[in-house]
Amino acid sequence: MAQGKKAIYYALAANSGIAITKSVAAFFTASTSMMAEAIHSFTDCGNQLLLLIGLKRAKAPATQLHPMGYGKVSYFWSFLVALFLFLAGGVFSIYEGSHKLLEPQPLENAWVAILVLGIGIVLEALSLKGALREINSARGNRGFYRWFRETRQSELMVIAGEDVAALLGLGIALFFVLLTLITGNPIFDAVGSIAIGLLLITIATMLTFEIKSLIIGESADDDFKKKFYAFITEKYPHITLLNVITQHYGQDIVLAIKARFKKWPTSAALLVNSINQIEKNIRANFSEVRFIFFEPDISSEEKRAERENINKKRKKV
Repeated sequence: MAQGKKAIYYALAANSGIAITKSVAAFFTASTSMMAEAIHSFTDCGNQLLLLIGLKRAKAPATQLHPMGYGKVSYFWSFLVALFLFLAGGVFSIYEGSHKLLEPQPLENAWVAILVLGIGIVLEALSLKGALREINSARGNRGFYRWFRETRQSELMVIAGEDVAALLGLGIALFFVLLTLITGNPIFDAVGSIAIGLLLITIATMLTFEIKSLIIGESADDDFKKKFYAFITEKYPHITLLNVITQHYGQDIVLAIKARFKKWPTSAALLVNSINQIEKNIRANFSEVRFIFFEPDISSEEKRAERENINKKRKKV
């Protein structure tokens, strides 16, 4: 959770400064691409505030209505961010570009736009660097795209998507402003705005599908599963795991276990104590696990022996 919050603060600080400078530049240059980028940055600022709200709400304690807590609420706020990125960023940029394409306006003070875009690229690169620092500590040996597809940290995934979109958008805006300056044709500026809009819609769509999967419910990643199976195998060789189900609730993991004891405890009290100790050790070694549901099972031979004992008792009665 701390990783996601740090990345959000990096992005919020960078985008606040970028949004203001872009707005000033858009006013002095009458550049449609610059206006699209200013709107994009203000949208990003609002989105980052929504993500911070989501992180705070996710920490709310469990209630009778929501007995497993509010961890998944962070997915809802991340989903809203993806929608705002699509609507406020992408759709509006395409609308502005299409409008200026039909009614081209000359670009004024183009060097102001170029200077601001250059500064914006530097600031956005620093923001992305900060986000990648947090991502790298979580993704391990996975590539960036694989991490993006597999991560359960929706807020960190959204920040990464926003930063990539912002950096690419700045590059597109700079390219088309330079093209407009060189050719003197304002149509290129309008085309730049449309290109930025298409970029934002593409990334917002990718984020939406990933977050949708999280809302439905995703299991823990493969790294967690490998570590968990290795832990049980080493620590409890007398237990055979029959089935393990995991599901993420935000940063928390719900764990359901069905396991067979190779040597069955001699009493119900010993069985309960054994299960309680296993759950305690799991939580001590896997801090992300919040809820554990443990179902003990016996072998087919033990079941048969149990049925025979029951039948013998019935015959005696």
